[in-house]
Amino acid sequence: MKNILVTGGAGFIGSAFARYMTESYPDYNIIVLDKLTYAGNVDNLLPISDEPNYRFERGDIADRSAVVKALQAHDIDTVVNFAAESHVDRSILDADAFIHTDVVGVYIILDEAKKHGVGRFLHVSTDEVYGDVEEGFSVETDSFAPNSPYAASKAGGELMVRSYHVTHGMNTVITRGSNTFGEYQYPEKLLPFFITEALDDHLLPLYGDGMQVRDWLYVQDHVTGIDVALHKGVSGEAYNIAGEDSRYNIDVAKRMLDLLGKPESLLKHVPDREGHDRRYAMNCDKLRALGWERAYSFDSAIKLTVDWYRNSEWWWRKIKTGEYLEYYKRQYAARLAAAE
Repeated sequence: MKNILVTGGAGFIGSAFARYMTESYPDYNIIVLDKLTYAGNVDNLLPISDEPNYRFERGDIADRSAVVKALQAHDIDTVVNFAAESHVDRSILDADAFIHTDVVGVYIILDEAKKHGVGRFLHVSTDEVYGDVEEGFSVETDSFAPNSPYAASKAGGELMVRSYHVTHGMNTVITRGSNTFGEYQYPEKLLPFFITEALDDHLLPLYGDGMQVRDWLYVQDHVTGIDVALHKGVSGEAYNIAGEDSRYNIDVAKRMLDLLGKPESLLKHVPDREGHDRRYAMNCDKLRALGWERAYSFDSAIKLTVDWYRNSEWWWRKIKTGEYLEYYKRQYAARLAAAE
């Protein structure tokens, strides 16, 4: 393992992984390949922009020529695939991009990795492939039951990875992360969305009764979990990376408001989204057996996260314009009006 291609490495979790790997493994060359769609942001990579073992290439994993160019130019021996469309709300509005990237793109990067003799392929997936978990905890052998176009596209990508392991003998590993939060997360997801809106004293549209349960995982713990799976995971296996800290969305929102010193009256219950899973929860004993442990509690991590957004207006203010505002109106304007 020497030359690692991190696809989708300008996104939230991908950039955190690229920063971590560049700094933790100076003998590795980290090459980021990213299409730079709305959620891809080279600002996420500024902390490592001058590091000698980091390179950036702009390209789409669903563009075979771009993939071939990156694999050949950097003599890639390892691929870690983060590239994905990842927001459930957007998948409900328009699923085309999700199928294009999360299924077709995964097929193309797998196929070219096989042809170029890549020795290790790690695919980053999500707990949402398990679907709604009424009780207990999902384990890696559970069946898939995706309930949104996003989750279905991620399940499809995973099955493609499995097929290349079984059919072609590729050295693949899959990770499934729980609800990840932290610095540099595009402000359409619950915590960065609510933090940045609350800083401007805007109403916060909370879906339904806010009693949806999510397992919260700090991004730094997520990337160390991927690191362990990359280096120690068994070929052909999947590994859950769980925060093991389940909380109601409404409680997370209230904790965030408390840290900001903002009133709970900013919360506005709005009509729920279609097919909204009520609860996700995973068991991660399998990854823990490889030596992984979380380093951050939810309480410590949410404080770090709130402080970062409070002090990083330079990053998020310029994002929340143009396309972002059009999406916001499309997703929330009618809901907020209906809740009045």
